[in-house]
Amino acid sequence: MVTKVKPVPDGYHTVTPYLVVDGAEKVIRFMKEAFGAQPVFEPMMRPDGKVMHAEFKIGDSNMMISDASERAPATSAMLYLYVPNVDAVYQKALKAGGTSVMEPSNMFYGDRSGGVKDPAGNQWHIGTHVEDVAPAELKKRAAEFMKQQGKAA
Repeated sequence: MVTKVKPVPDGYHTVTPYLVVDGAEKVIRFMKEAFGAQPVFEPMMRPDGKVMHAEFKIGDSNMMISDASERAPATSAMLYLYVPNVDAVYQKALKAGGTSVMEPSNMFYGDRSGGVKDPAGNQWHIGTHVEDVAPAELKKRAAEFMKQQGKAA
């Protein structure tokens, strides 16, 4: 009997981020220290000692990462990571070698969020959902936020 293969493997989501960076080992160390990333399997290495492919689990999501190559140049990404305590994880990310792009603050859309850059320049926005905001209220708050942004420009 033939078993039907699932189009999305167990443990994965439909969208799975794949980071291609210069210095994958530094970013892997950062993800482990800052976000508690756990390896899905041992990283596969290229003959030159660089990471060909590695996968890590952060919370309930998998991340893929590799070192850049001629065929796949480095690109930066922006990721949003939900955590139970944004302030604590933000501090861990700074201690792990991240640089601040935004200190944690309460946002109009109901999250408390902050942001850091990892050693390869990817931005990780870290958030804790603190308030459910109804669509009409969200629209009102977004308009006010944009108005304030216009004054700051």
